[in-house]
Amino acid sequence: LPRHSPGPGRRQRWVTFLRNHRDAIAAMDFCIVPTVSFKLLYVWFVIDHGRRSLIHFSITTNPSARWVIQQLREVFPGPSTPRYLLLDRDSIFSAEVVAASRGFGLEPGRTASRSPWQNAIAERWVGTCRRELLDHVIVFGERHLRRLLADYVAYYNAERVHTRLGDSPEGRPIETRPSPTAKLVALPRVGGLHHRYVWAEAA
Repeated sequence: LPRHSPGPGRRQRWVTFLRNHRDAIAAMDFCIVPTVSFKLLYVWFVIDHGRRSLIHFSITTNPSARWVIQQLREVFPGPSTPRYLLLDRDSIFSAEVVAASRGFGLEPGRTASRSPWQNAIAERWVGTCRRELLDHVIVFGERHLRRLLADYVAYYNAERVHTRLGDSPEGRPIETRPSPTAKLVALPRVGGLHHRYVWAEAA
C-alpha cells in the first residue's frame, strides 16, 4: 500500500507540541533482540524527551499489558513524573495501559497508525542502541543482555555526547588540559566498544 503522508498542518501541530512540551514528555517503546538460540527478548524502555536520557529499561520474554503496567508503576512511583507519555499503537499498549498511566499522573498520547516519526526520540534510541551495541555482540540470554544494556545505558546517559544537546544527557564537566605534558588517555566503555577520553599527567 502507498504510504500516506500527513497533511503539513497536522504534522506542524504535532512537531510544535513536541517542541513546546519536550521537558514534560517521556516516551516508551519496545525493542526486540534475538539471542544466539533465536529466542526473542523484548526490551521495554522509557526515554526523556528534554535531555534524551534513558529513564528505565526492562527485559521480558512474554510482554503483556499487565507487565507494562507493573513497569510503569516502578518507574513513576511518585508525583515527580513527566506530564505526557508517548506510546505507539502496539497492541500491548492497550486501553488498560492507557488507563493505568493516567492513574500514575501521566497524560498518554498515542501516535497515529504507521507514523514512527511521531515517536522519533524513542525510535532514534532504538537505532542508536543497535548501531552502537547490538550489531556488535551476540546475545546469549536475558542476563547477558541485561548486563550489556546496563553498561551501555550508563555510558549513553553520562558520557556519550548528543549532537543536539552538545553534551551527554546527564551532563559532564569540561576538562581542560592540566599541563603541556598531559596526554590524552582513552578509557574503555561497554567492553571496549566505546571510549571516554580524559587528560592524564605523563608518568
